[in-house]
Amino acid sequence: MDSPFRDQIRPVVLVLPARNEAAVIGSVLARVPTVVENHPVRVLVVDDGSTDATGSIAEAVGAEVVRIERSRGLGAALRRGLTEARSFRPAAVAFCDADGEYAPEELAALVTPILRGHAHYVVGSRFDGRIGRMLPHRRIGNRVLTAALRRWIREPVTDGQSGYRALSPAALGAFEIAHDYNYAQVLTCDLIAKGFGYAEVPISYSFRSTGRSFVRLVPYLRHVVPTLLRQRAAQSSTTWRSKPTLASRQRSRSNGPEGEIASTAA
Repeated sequence: MDSPFRDQIRPVVLVLPARNEAAVIGSVLARVPTVVENHPVRVLVVDDGSTDATGSIAEAVGAEVVRIERSRGLGAALRRGLTEARSFRPAAVAFCDADGEYAPEELAALVTPILRGHAHYVVGSRFDGRIGRMLPHRRIGNRVLTAALRRWIREPVTDGQSGYRALSPAALGAFEIAHDYNYAQVLTCDLIAKGFGYAEVPISYSFRSTGRSFVRLVPYLRHVVPTLLRQRAAQSSTTWRSKPTLASRQRSRSNGPEGEIASTAA
């Protein structure tokens, strides 16, 4: 049986979890590039139980929309979006918040290392890029949590809580998000433990102009830390850094938006 995808260029998919973002979702979607590295871009908005017109606005401007009737958390919304993205047979999948804090026009920077075969899992680093504004307590919290994650997984992580990331098809097929509340640390720990090559690229970041972030330090730690401990316990001590990727495991860092990679074997 002939595949309908045989003569088609596989798309780059951008997943945008969104909850009550009617004020900004239209302008965010207008900034998404239509083509990246000769791959068409498809946008999938996960309407996470919104009580406003987020989903309708997204559909009106051409995005594909998956609706979740009742929100279970950002981790659950992203899990649903990434799972749905598998059916698109993508060349790469990226995701970011839909509140305008991350720049969708920087999509190429996230997926180019994947499209060129340099990494399976790419994280956009705000601290290696440009931060327009970040509240002092959030900056400190990000630094502390990133340092803990870096020590935990033994990778040169500079932004463990970034909301702009990309996965290869292989990583997309293997990922697990271990709890519904959020995804940041648990997704990274999961993919690194499974041997997927990690890379970072510098990105820009702007403080949201409407609404408010759901992240609060105490609830965040209460949800995340126990899950990380269970996740680590479930993985054998030989799992970490024992599986080579891309012929030899690499630590990669992009030098700019064109995605030029400098790699050294780990």
